[in-house]
Amino acid sequence: MKTPPLSKEDIEHALTHLPGWAWNCDALVKTLEFRDFREAMGFMLKAGAEADEMNHHPEWTNVYNKVVVRLSTHDAGGKVTAKDVELAGRMEKTLIK
Repeated sequence: MKTPPLSKEDIEHALTHLPGWAWNCDALVKTLEFRDFREAMGFMLKAGAEADEMNHHPEWTNVYNKVVVRLSTHDAGGKVTAKDVELAGRMEKTLIK
């Protein structure tokens, strides 16, 4: 079943609850900077478990202490859906210590 993309207004509203996230090129995007590589990888492990639980996997890169996350939904034509907003929210919760 295809997931419907969110409207511009829905995405803009969601971003008010997702600090540091932006809507760029049909995706939710955030660059995170950590103290070191170990902390960056710790985030990726925790966030990866959340993504796997949702069966909604991020496009992300890691270079040393930086992780760049890009969320969009393939079955919605690469647009932002409620799944992306939910995963971004779950990722934010992994940052809370």
